[in-house]
Amino acid sequence: MPELPDVEGFREVLSSCGRGRRVTSIVVRDPAVLRGVTVRRLRREVEGQRFGEPRRRGKWLIAPTDDGPALVWHFGMTGALVCAASDEPLGPHDRVVLTLEDDRQLRYRDQRKLQGVQLAGSERAVTCILADLGPDALSVSREEFHELLGGRRGAVKNVLMDQSVLAGLGNLLSDEILWRAGVAPDRAARELSDAETRGLYTAMRRVLASSVRAARVPPRRTWLTGRREDSEPRCPRCDGPLRSRRLSGRRTLWCPHCQSRSRRAERDVHPAKGG
Repeated sequence: MPELPDVEGFREVLSSCGRGRRVTSIVVRDPAVLRGVTVRRLRREVEGQRFGEPRRRGKWLIAPTDDGPALVWHFGMTGALVCAASDEPLGPHDRVVLTLEDDRQLRYRDQRKLQGVQLAGSERAVTCILADLGPDALSVSREEFHELLGGRRGAVKNVLMDQSVLAGLGNLLSDEILWRAGVAPDRAARELSDAETRGLYTAMRRVLASSVRAARVPPRRTWLTGRREDSEPRCPRCDGPLRSRRLSGRRTLWCPHCQSRSRRAERDVHPAKGG
């Protein structure tokens, strides 16, 4: 599932491929990915427009145009944005194709079609679309992070993944961050000590920095992420067996040795290898 690092990568694709270029045509190969806009209106308001500087908020990508309308993309479970030459064959899941003035194409590719493309007629409309999001995980301050977690009754993993609390973290990032911080995923967020919350914030910053550089959550063997698909996954830190369970419907992976369920997690934990 695309998370903050993936969408940051899509923002860079849009910036390098589309910024400053005019949209000459739009082909919607599957209207089911459009949200709140018809094919006719999308073409009428976006064709002929020139893309400005794109930006990201959590898992959302905003593509403004010179005259006001903005495309707002969400990539659901399987979405992606790719740049291609106009003569490259279309993929089976290329749902929306925007041809630009130099014959480049931006292609919205999505297999499962759980989210899609919206059109915001103004900056105010963009604000309305994103109104329920919390602060972006990449820009939130340590103090804000502490306030966001303080008093939350739910499991800390669920709080991290709640986009209304903190925008951008998904299942992979949350498991990785909690493992690095030595915090069990089912700990109540309000039970975390100040030291644990600081450690969680530091782990989040480090994981995001590496993941954004890779434009994904990297499946390195020194990361928890790199062990998820093993038949009998073992912890990259202590080599003990990892456990797996469903937490709020999502597969959760953690190390019972390295991730404490109590305040004992404040003890020193050996740092993970591999950045």
